[in-house]
Amino acid sequence: MTPLLIDCDPGIDDAVALLLAIASSAFADLPGQVAGDGEKSSRFNILGITTVAGNVSVATTETNARCICELGGRPELKVFAGCPRPLVRQPVFAEHVHGANGLAGVEFPTPRMPLQSQHGVDFLIEMLLQSPKKVAIAMLGPLTNLAVALIKAPQIAAQIDRVVIMGGAVGAGNVTSSAEFNFFADPHAAQVVLRAGREQGIDLTLIPLDVTHQAIATPARRAALAALGNRAGGTVARMLENYGLREQGQRGFAGPPLHDPCVMAYLLEPGLFEVKRCLAMVETESSLTLGRLGVAREGDGQGDGQGDGQGDGYNVAIAQSIDADGFYRLLTERLARLG
Repeated sequence: MTPLLIDCDPGIDDAVALLLAIASSAFADLPGQVAGDGEKSSRFNILGITTVAGNVSVATTETNARCICELGGRPELKVFAGCPRPLVRQPVFAEHVHGANGLAGVEFPTPRMPLQSQHGVDFLIEMLLQSPKKVAIAMLGPLTNLAVALIKAPQIAAQIDRVVIMGGAVGAGNVTSSAEFNFFADPHAAQVVLRAGREQGIDLTLIPLDVTHQAIATPARRAALAALGNRAGGTVARMLENYGLREQGQRGFAGPPLHDPCVMAYLLEPGLFEVKRCLAMVETESSLTLGRLGVAREGDGQGDGQGDGQGDGYNVAIAQSIDADGFYRLLTERLARLG
């Protein structure tokens, strides 16, 4: 199984991503379910979940993460609250998209599982340094926690197997015309992490807005989730009913895009995606284009020779497309394994 740390800011799509991760870590233990050989190779050993301020405040994201763990039947998982604000800029939130409680107003019981007392950044550092195997990290929100961890303990880079990030936009953004929310919310943290890919050799994969906008939860796909007949499927369907209505209207989508679950899908089935190696940076100075992802693609010559002598200068693999049908098939099949 893949040792996995999850950093998130739940958030509706974060909640779906957490459920997909949980379903991909526990399904083999459920009665009457037998994992095939392919499924055995695409399972997670979730080491812990850290939360960050992003879609909503960190106090709300940590509460939501615990609610989702309990919904998924994994109250033994450990949740840690991380940074309550970005590195430099003032906090920005997205309650107008995710609702005041971050979960589209869907009510959950007060979680019984405890919030861990250790700070999320310190947990990331400790877990990475103590793990006998290299660890994959799923980054679903602003990159503040990982950036602070890399600044505080740069030696953790050697213990990271890969980092898969939902963030950035090669084309138009969704907060401004230039920027996607996670990179806009903490552009300086995003730049720290992308620079670590170039200077410290961390294996980075970026799932940008351009690709997640291909993963549309159409009425038929939402109906398939609702038809699962379990709490997880029904809850996801309810959360998606009014999610992203403004964006759907502006872009002519047939439903809301599911951004963060694409990270889990990439870790589980990378063949669903086409990726290309790139040199990527983030705008941190201009007030007009703050959080903008700047990209030089492989083959255009701009990345060659710009590295630190250990490669061609390209620091990240950026997803170009997704098999949306395959993605929703994976999501539906895995969520069916939950209660």
